[in-house]
Amino acid sequence: MASSPQSEPAKAAVAAPAPGSERQRLVAVAAEGLASGAPLNMGGKLLQGWLASSGVPLELIGVIPQLAGLPYAFKFLWAPLLDRWPIARPDRRRGWMVVLQVALVAVLLVLAVVATKAPTPGRLGLITLLALVLATASATQDIVIDAYRTDLLPEEERGQGAATHNFAYRTGMLVVSSGGFLLAGRFGWPAAFAGCAALILVVVPFTLGAPTLVPVQHPVTSLRQAVVGPAREFLRRTGGNQAPWILLLVLLYRWPDGLLAALSIVFLKQAGFSDAQIGLLDGGWAIAATMIGTVIGGVLFARLGMNRCLWLFALVGAAGNLGYAALARFGGGLPALMAAVSLENISSGMVGAGFVALLMSLCNPRFSATQYALLSGVYAFSRTLLALPSGWLAAQVGWSGYFLATALAAVPAFLLMAKLVPWNGDGCRGAFDPLRDAT
Repeated sequence: MASSPQSEPAKAAVAAPAPGSERQRLVAVAAEGLASGAPLNMGGKLLQGWLASSGVPLELIGVIPQLAGLPYAFKFLWAPLLDRWPIARPDRRRGWMVVLQVALVAVLLVLAVVATKAPTPGRLGLITLLALVLATASATQDIVIDAYRTDLLPEEERGQGAATHNFAYRTGMLVVSSGGFLLAGRFGWPAAFAGCAALILVVVPFTLGAPTLVPVQHPVTSLRQAVVGPAREFLRRTGGNQAPWILLLVLLYRWPDGLLAALSIVFLKQAGFSDAQIGLLDGGWAIAATMIGTVIGGVLFARLGMNRCLWLFALVGAAGNLGYAALARFGGGLPALMAAVSLENISSGMVGAGFVALLMSLCNPRFSATQYALLSGVYAFSRTLLALPSGWLAAQVGWSGYFLATALAAVPAFLLMAKLVPWNGDGCRGAFDPLRDAT
């Protein structure tokens, strides 16, 4: 049978090789992961540290960084603009990445200048505005980096790419958390913000030298298409009936994580652990353990494929929550706490690597900025709205019962995976198929 006119560009899209070598692609993913993770702590922990050390009232310290975090929650609202109006050079994603990274550097340098003087009440408005601009640029950069990674990596590299991104993302957070405060302690807060600007600036050459994306066959040509197109394409691809189940899997796959994170620090405080112990293990060591988990996740993903890893990682994640249930039930002091934190964060790193790969598999390159932002927004509800009853539940059943319940919260995801990502399957039913959907 003769091919239809529409099928020819789709076949060309499949035939086109992935840009760059595997090593070049993973180096690019790592560099952009670093640039994505670092600003989160710049506008959060670093800003809190400066305001606290300057004697700003606690009420304001609680408001300013949280207010500055709002762009991360609403970034999906302007994601369609990035699909509709790409900056063509170096390519449709890296053009925006360079602009946003330069903007981050500029805002951080302005903050460095502002930090040369104490944050008086008259200057708090300016500081809040700068924090909002920083967060907006950072959240927008996240949109484009997620889209670039989704468009760049072939299917067989998504697991390793997701692990590489998560590892670099955590590294960026750790560098800012530790290095920023070290610079502040030795040279003052202006040096801390300037050092963060230098960190982002170092990434710019990597962005310019990263592999160039293959042009999409049918780019977005109108704002209406950019806004309506992602949802319409997703529904058409999944047949409509499948879409709610896929979104429900995205919502619930990491629900146990959200329930655990909601009250873990409260539990540790009530269990009698000191702030120093919590900070050392749940702060510093937890990040290192998560990095270990992402590496393990990437290695297993390359060997087992996405479906089996999603099942295996979800099981390991539930086991991580059971570690806290055992700590609450049997005690064990600092060694038991270290074991629980280690198991939780290693499993979290594995779960995160698999989950990012799942989200990438659900995006069409035409709308990857918007679709990835929307899917990650759906996931965010599991850490916010679905975790709201956590305090009530813990009060009703006690800590041991609560952490057991957080592990059991993985059951709905397993039921959905049986329908959508069966153990012996190859990808999520309804995921992007280039031969069918490169239109």
